[in-house]
Order: sequence, then C-alpha cells, then structure tokens
Amino acid sequence: MSDYIVKKETIEAMEGITKTHFLNPNAIRTNKSLGDLAGLTGLGFHIVEIEPSYESTQFHVHYFEDECVYVLSGNAEVTIGEETYPVSEGDFIGYPAGGLPHTMVNNGDSTLRCIVVGQRLAHDEADYPRLNKRIFRNQGRPWQVVDIESIDFPNSGKK
Repeated sequence: MSDYIVKKETIEAMEGITKTHFLNPNAIRTNKSLGDLAGLTGLGFHIVEIEPSYESTQFHVHYFEDECVYVLSGNAEVTIGEETYPVSEGDFIGYPAGGLPHTMVNNGDSTLRCIVVGQRLAHDEADYPRLNKRIFRNQGRPWQVVDIESIDFPNSGKK
C-alpha cells in the first residue's frame, strides 16, 4: 500500500498520542497525526479527541501560521478574542495567522472529535495573552518562551 493513502482501518486502529499542553495542564487531547503517516511536512492534519471539561490548547494566537478545525462530533465552546461561541458537529472554525487569540473547551458530556489542520512553517511566533508569554519556534532550534514584558524592541534603524 502506498504511503500516500492511509486506510480507514489503519486510522481506526491507531491509538493516538495523548498530549498535555506545556502551558496548560487542563489542555489534554489525543492526536492521530494522519499527515505524518502520509509524509506531509508543510502542514499538520490531525484527528483530535478531547474529553469533557478539557481544553484543546492554551488561549493563543499564531503570527505566521493559519489553523483550522472541523468538528466531527460533540459540543464545545470556542473563545475567539473576547467572545465565546458554541460549536458542534459539522461546524468549521478558521484561525487566520495574526488574527484573534483562541481556544476551545469541550463543554459537552461526550468526547469531542475534530479534524485539526495547521501550517508547519520553519518559523512561527505565538502569543499566550492570558499568561503574558510569547513563544518563538525556529526550525532546528529549541523553542523559546519569554515573558512579553521582558522583550526589548530596539530602534535598529534601516538596513
């Protein structure tokens, strides 16, 4: 079988990897990274499951990478900026790079199941505004997390 095709039986048999967000112990989800199985490197394509009362991630915004979610089953609340919206089966959420910060919590009584897709650029920055943190990701280097108020913005002039 080609690596280009991941059969339904393979997907259903996958155990998935349970991950806890490094900045939010209540953000626990199970990922089945289908894009990795097919050799995709420029974007992540995941089936994500989140149990009731848990969050998808820490409230954040990416400055360079687009993300999106399609809800397969279950109910959730999505916070985008200062507004919270109900979402359920069949709903699509798009998070453009540099848009508003966002997160999702499973507020239902069953497992929330979604498709999550995001770019995988060589460089990205993201803010976690509720924690006043910024992350820098650069290919081949360890992630860096800093307090936003500690960032210096020098006037470097023109190059």
